[in-house]
Amino acid sequence: MDFAEQVKSSVDIVRTIGEYVPLKKAGAARYTGLCPFHSERTPSFSVHAAHQFYKCFGCGVGGDVFKFVMEIEGIPFYEALKLLAERNGIPVPKSPMASSPKEKMRAAVSEMHEIAWEIFQANLRSPGGAEARAYLARRAVSSDTAAAFGLGLAEPSGNQLTRHFEKAGYSAECLEESGLVRRRPEGGFYDYFRGRLIFPIHSESGKVIAFGGRALRDGDNPKYLNSPETPLYHKSSILYNLHRARAAIRKQDRVILVEGYMDAIGVSSAGIHEVVASCGTALTEQQVRTLGRYSRRIIVNFDPDAAGANATERSLQLLLDENFRVRVLQLDQDLDPDEYVKEFGADRYNAQLESAAGYFHWLADRARRKFDMSTIEGRLDGWSFLAPSIERIPGRLERMAIANDVAGYLGVDRSFVLEQFRRGSSGRSPVDRQSGARKPEAAAPALERLLLRALVASEEARAGALPRLREHGLTAQFVTRGVFEALFAMEDHGGGFRFADLEARLSPPDQALLASICLTEEGMESEDAYDQVMECIRGLESKSVLTRRSALKSRITEAARAGNVSEALRLTQELDHLQKEG
Repeated sequence: MDFAEQVKSSVDIVRTIGEYVPLKKAGAARYTGLCPFHSERTPSFSVHAAHQFYKCFGCGVGGDVFKFVMEIEGIPFYEALKLLAERNGIPVPKSPMASSPKEKMRAAVSEMHEIAWEIFQANLRSPGGAEARAYLARRAVSSDTAAAFGLGLAEPSGNQLTRHFEKAGYSAECLEESGLVRRRPEGGFYDYFRGRLIFPIHSESGKVIAFGGRALRDGDNPKYLNSPETPLYHKSSILYNLHRARAAIRKQDRVILVEGYMDAIGVSSAGIHEVVASCGTALTEQQVRTLGRYSRRIIVNFDPDAAGANATERSLQLLLDENFRVRVLQLDQDLDPDEYVKEFGADRYNAQLESAAGYFHWLADRARRKFDMSTIEGRLDGWSFLAPSIERIPGRLERMAIANDVAGYLGVDRSFVLEQFRRGSSGRSPVDRQSGARKPEAAAPALERLLLRALVASEEARAGALPRLREHGLTAQFVTRGVFEALFAMEDHGGGFRFADLEARLSPPDQALLASICLTEEGMESEDAYDQVMECIRGLESKSVLTRRSALKSRITEAARAGNVSEALRLTQELDHLQKEG
């Protein structure tokens, strides 16, 4: 058994996927949940413990545990293999399997980030880190908190990392790809981060993949500097602190979204751990979908300034499109989350979270500030500003109740609001109108479904049934004949049976058909499968004999009518032989 097979046989796909997607048991070996790869309200994502396979009947994705980790983490095969091995306590061989140049580059860049992180942390602890430590002290960040969040310092000289990497033998291409150093116009390299407080940015699995750097002096611009895009870091899909927060998000069934690193650190350090930050960039669709894998209840607590309000407004549209239950928290005295926790403590902040208003009330207040509510035109403009967001509320009754409340708050006639909804809505929100899970391309008869489930479940059933099915051509007219042909080919090839290998041999329509049979219906115990299969085959063989007899009788009649006596006699002998066999 090679290393990949060892890992795959040791890893529970349900537990692995369950770390990313809330799953509910739907049968003896089946689990379902909302697909992490597309937006949906009704679960169409299925995981099968026995087959160690997942499939979404909405967007069509599917595969084994390696494929899932590769897709969800955005990493190549070897990285997924290594990640799963490390998580499950399986020693990784010192001589890694052959990898492509792209994978080797990723590995080198990952290693460089780990080295850089160690250097940054050591700098903060050194005598040269006094200024940065003083800044953290002013922000009430203790040394223990700084260590827990892995904070560091980039020295101002601009060549510390460059010297280290060049001495370690990293190529010029690795240096450029890492995003940690930049090439000088006149030649050579210099450090990207210089004289800044460093915040490590982690992947969901906890690997350092990028950094954020905050200026320590007022004249240093920009105030925040983030790593550029690299083979490891795609900022549109990463949320700061998610690797620490995801367990708490699931437990509390809510996520608190803040703007900056210090906000996330301050709130989390106060014991409220379900907090993430958008890394100072606008929230993206990918980030929203990532959050949706953990909870769809969110409290947006951005900074109270104009930029924070605009960011909140933009974020609401993305969150509502993904069917989040959204509340907005605007803190007393216009304080940032970090400032508020330091000033008033965690209990008061938590109370503010519990009482945070629904997003539509926050938007209504924003509309009152944007438009002149003393005029009819201003009130109608305010309503036009709010209506698209209210229409995203999934429940019709809740939507109408909120629309009435907001209309009263803005001073808009309620009959006008009702008429607008009658004209512009069929009673379903945009989210409700999403297409449901796709059905497989063809429905297989009950006998074929039973046969396939049994053959997939039992090696004994496959050994006894496949030769007889092939010998008599019993599957020639099956809707599922493509799946059976793949089973015949696997039997010829030898090497054992795996659901993933069978699925890989099929065309997309047959993949959907196989998944619909084996991943959405109850399987059977392997000890029952052989008897079930043999019973099915006896029925098929009897039916086949009757069909062949009928066909021979028709051919004998046709031969006699045509005066072809010898052919009629030959067919009669064949019919007699078939009847004796029966």
